[in-house]
Amino acid sequence: MAKVTLLAHTPDPEKLVAAAAKLCYSASSPQTLMEGLTPEKTESFLEMLERMGHESPIEHVSFTFGIEGVSRSMLAQITRHRIASYSVQSQRYVREKDFSYVTPPQIAAIPKAQQLYRETMEKIGESYDRLAELLKSEHTKILMDEGMDEKSAARKAEKMAIEDARFVLPNACETQMVVTMNARSLLNFFRHRCCNRAQWEIREVAYQMLELVYQVAPSLFKNAGAPCVRGNCPEGKMSCGHPDQVRAYDAMRKGKATR
Repeated sequence: MAKVTLLAHTPDPEKLVAAAAKLCYSASSPQTLMEGLTPEKTESFLEMLERMGHESPIEHVSFTFGIEGVSRSMLAQITRHRIASYSVQSQRYVREKDFSYVTPPQIAAIPKAQQLYRETMEKIGESYDRLAELLKSEHTKILMDEGMDEKSAARKAEKMAIEDARFVLPNACETQMVVTMNARSLLNFFRHRCCNRAQWEIREVAYQMLELVYQVAPSLFKNAGAPCVRGNCPEGKMSCGHPDQVRAYDAMRKGKATR
């Protein structure tokens, strides 16, 4: 099951955004920007930026998350958000022995489907282990024939083996990552991934991320989420057709974040 942790963020993010905005619209110098920025004035600046659609000042603050218990399928989706930094546990360097995997809820809900899914994962795990051992054994022999000592050959052969054996691993295979996004990228991420039409796994990750940043910067992220949270759905005929349901769910998750 996905678990998101907020590892770090820009200190006093809302005040920093307000200070950047203040520079745009006043004769203040960088050295005096933070002066006089009370909580009320800070919130006023953030509301003004939202009304104007002026988003560049919010790029000055960033948030870093630890994400675990997610599938490689989800990894492929989140990395489509390109204005971000990603560090992902490598299958080239970390051996997936008895690998953990994510089970989609719709599969888990059907006993026969869940059994078939589990059996498939077990077979893949067995194939991965056998393939890794076969490759490691062969690579070790070749390296030793080339003059490398047994211990060094085995260590290098292990890396060479799992680099190729990983090709049999499924999208379901669990991974973990560290992700950093600035606030503007986060708002874009939430617009796309908190939507009802987003895939279930990345939607859950998005809402966990939103809950965490909402605790830190509630004024900055109060209208974050799917477009229908604060207006009309832009999806046209592709809309889920349930904006009230999305708004209620969004309010519940944000309410949970403040408790």
